[in-house]
Amino acid sequence: MALVLAERFYTASEGQIVQGRLAAEGVETYLFDAGINLVELGGIAAPVRLMVEEEDLVRVRRILADYPR
Repeated sequence: MALVLAERFYTASEGQIVQGRLAAEGVETYLFDAGINLVELGGIAAPVRLMVEEEDLVRVRRILADYPR
């Protein structure tokens, strides 16, 4: 299983919402750096990274293209 970056988010909350949307489509995802992201608290930290399996990347990008932000 090779994980690749599908999307970056400024907040863990946004990443979790998109993760839930992808789960509803049957796509397994992983959020990296959600625990150290402090933007929601007014600090500065690394963006949250949504990672997916490489073979799911094209499908995920299609789903996210239709997802309102």
